[in-house]
Amino acid sequence: MQSEIIIYQTEDGTTKIQTRLENETVWLNQEQMAELFQRDRSVITKHIGNIFNEGELEEKSNVQILHISSSDKPVKFYSLDVII
Repeated sequence: MQSEIIIYQTEDGTTKIQTRLENETVWLNQEQMAELFQRDRSVITKHIGNIFNEGELEEKSNVQILHISSSDKPVKFYSLDVII
């Protein structure tokens, strides 16, 4: 499995998103989605919960749990299908 790190930044530099590209999809965590959509993380958490609770997407194939050096606990990353 090959993955790349991609950094997106707006022209004025106000928003910068670092994401993983793996298996032809983008993966973001909740904090990154909150920054991307300029919403509170609690709003993102609620929407993600609704997506999985209503069966719109299958959680197992759309979530990766990774250990990140800057975090005390594993972080969930969500596929592009969840992000949009």
